[in-house]
Amino acid sequence: MEIISSVYHFISAFFVLFFGVVVTIKFGRFFLIRDIESVFLYVWHSLFSLFYLYFVLSSGGDAIKYFNSGLFWDGDIAVGTAAVDAISALLVSGMGMSILGVFLVFNIFGQIGLLAFWGSLKHAVSGKVWWVRYLAVVFVLLPSVSFWSSALGKDAISFMAVGLALWSSLNLSKRGVMMTSSIFVMFLVRPHMAGIMVLAVASASLLDGKTPILRKFFLVFVASGVASVLVPFALDYAGIGEVVDAETVTDYIDKRQTYNMDGGGGVDIASMSLPVKMFTYLFRPFIFEARNAFSLAAGADNIILLFLFVVGGFSMFRGKKSGLNENRTFMWAYSLGSWLILAMTTANLGIALRQKWMFVPMLVFLLISVIGRSRVPVEPGQVSLERGRR
Repeated sequence: MEIISSVYHFISAFFVLFFGVVVTIKFGRFFLIRDIESVFLYVWHSLFSLFYLYFVLSSGGDAIKYFNSGLFWDGDIAVGTAAVDAISALLVSGMGMSILGVFLVFNIFGQIGLLAFWGSLKHAVSGKVWWVRYLAVVFVLLPSVSFWSSALGKDAISFMAVGLALWSSLNLSKRGVMMTSSIFVMFLVRPHMAGIMVLAVASASLLDGKTPILRKFFLVFVASGVASVLVPFALDYAGIGEVVDAETVTDYIDKRQTYNMDGGGGVDIASMSLPVKMFTYLFRPFIFEARNAFSLAAGADNIILLFLFVVGGFSMFRGKKSGLNENRTFMWAYSLGSWLILAMTTANLGIALRQKWMFVPMLVFLLISVIGRSRVPVEPGQVSLERGRR
């Protein structure tokens, strides 16, 4: 497959690349990020997109299937894989883009999520000691983050949804429209994760002591109504069906645990206890388990993530607070719910490396916001960038 086969392919790819710069600057300012930082992140993220494209052209992958589906789209409009197929068809058959151009479009989706992630982390570490601020930089530049979110597929869109949800939860009472948008975007590619988001919003609304009782009932009523429609749909999409009981769920989990057991990413997850499953999902492979450059990079990322969990967990044990007034109930509900469900239904570490970034950004924020010296509460969106650079 040729990356570019015509002058139009070159022009359209260049236009998308330039358009991505404009989008990056606009969203970067919205997330209170300096232009130079935003553009640097765009270059960084785009390099991973090009590398991913080279990788799939050499070794194959789902991205090739999505591109071919765009060439021979059957007109199916639905969520999940069908949604990505439809977007691919719009770009490939509708606009005549090459696979490079399509990759660069999805690269923009992931870039928006990366900017939201960085903007949230900047808010979390503003005014903290230097090593905490540098740790935030390390997390936003982790190869695993940009690699999986820069390619044609579900991961770029779902990462954008999580980034927007994280930013929204910094001031959920004033960013409800963005939260709703993030849930809708997540629903397009991963309905079951959107269902978890809705339930997390409902939990946050119910447990928020500052919300007036009438508004609380209204929010819970709306969230419950959406969940009553979305959750059954998500369960049916996942293959459990409309009738859910303990036996059905158990059978579904057992079935999911048998998927992709062979190959470099397979682990015998069915024989593990639940805590070990969750630990394995989030922190493996270790460096000493690496068999190639990809697993070595993933192992290095996991060491940094494990370090954050140890230091952040110790800070929470000491009772340290972030003082940011963010909605931590939503973050914890969504993160833990996603972590639990995905760990119980995923048997392949290769899949886990991609899918865990649908909730890990929130865990990173929750933990990094409580380490380092304390500070006085500030309203989200009022943090000086100059203060963050000191």
